[in-house]
Amino acid sequence: MLRPADGLPPVVADRAALVRTAAEFAAGSGPVAVDAERASGFRYSQRAYLVQLRRSGAGTALVDPIPLGSDLSELAPALTGPEWVLHAANQDLACLAEVGLAPSALFDTELAGRLAGLPRVGLGPMVEQLLGLGLEKGHGAADWSRRPLPEDWLVYAALDVEVLVELRDVLAALLTEQGKYEWAMQEFEAVRTAGPAAPRAEPWRRTSGIHKLRKPRALAAVRSLWGARDRLAAERDIAPGRVLPDAAIVDAAVTAPETAHALAGMAVFRGRSQRRLTNYWFAALQEAAALDADALPRPSAPADGPPPVARWADRDPDAAARLAAARAALAATGEQWSVPVENLLQPDLLRRLCWTPPADGDVGAAMRKGGARDWQVALLGEQLEAALATRAT
Repeated sequence: MLRPADGLPPVVADRAALVRTAAEFAAGSGPVAVDAERASGFRYSQRAYLVQLRRSGAGTALVDPIPLGSDLSELAPALTGPEWVLHAANQDLACLAEVGLAPSALFDTELAGRLAGLPRVGLGPMVEQLLGLGLEKGHGAADWSRRPLPEDWLVYAALDVEVLVELRDVLAALLTEQGKYEWAMQEFEAVRTAGPAAPRAEPWRRTSGIHKLRKPRALAAVRSLWGARDRLAAERDIAPGRVLPDAAIVDAAVTAPETAHALAGMAVFRGRSQRRLTNYWFAALQEAAALDADALPRPSAPADGPPPVARWADRDPDAAARLAAARAALAATGEQWSVPVENLLQPDLLRRLCWTPPADGDVGAAMRKGGARDWQVALLGEQLEAALATRAT
């Protein structure tokens, strides 16, 4: 597949064209294939820079949200009701919601492939395996905020929705044959209704290389530089790693330069783009250096749930035994049904159940409270109940 079957459509970039596109898709039939391109790694925001749509009777539409003020709400009536077909929907639903689009029904081909036990669930490999077509790839990680968008990028974008509905139909038949179609419907609905993820309490702790630091003062320096970088990245709409690499943050925290001149002499900070910001970065380091001891961060993040599994055997041998039994049960079930273990039950929920079993013994209720779907409770409830009764020997 090198070119769209119907030719490359013109990019929808004005309100009149958007209204025409809405009318065409309202008159179409069947599911709507949907995709979106962001500029992850280039921009701070996760906004959609291109939205691709395809429906029988309407053809393919490539919509540029930027000249439309990131408001595609004219499309919403036409796209409300039909099932949306996306690949890895959880990656795109948030940015689509930002432009005024949300599905009332969903089919996720990537998740369907996982439940069907396919060995590779990328869009290209699945199209090749199930449809016998080669899908040209290569621009998914591009800077989609670039304007004008090159023609070969637009071809790539159009091809991403070209056979998505056909892939959906093959996967639906496969899941039905395997007795997993209802499982998939419950999973898709969970993705559709999940909403945005809760913000992390201390996102700066995810700085790459922070594991090298144990002293609270050095951690405070990372926290301060991370916050300064995040504010600047948001203001300029540039990916944080392009404003200042994680490695430079950790290096500055370890070295603890005592003057702005010393900071400017360090690798990365001596670069042309960073020299203008020397005082900005040094002010962040000074802010951390001036903190009282009781304001410094702890070496490890505040606990949210069970401790790391490696510590279970020492801290609670029975919990370690429960987890081992539960994992063995899930592994056997996953093999029986050809479903990855992480799709049988959320790993975090499994750890929480094993660390703190429900006091009333109602494992099914505890699973549902933790977000498990009905099919997971029906399939795993009895096995987990037996595993949670395990004791260390």
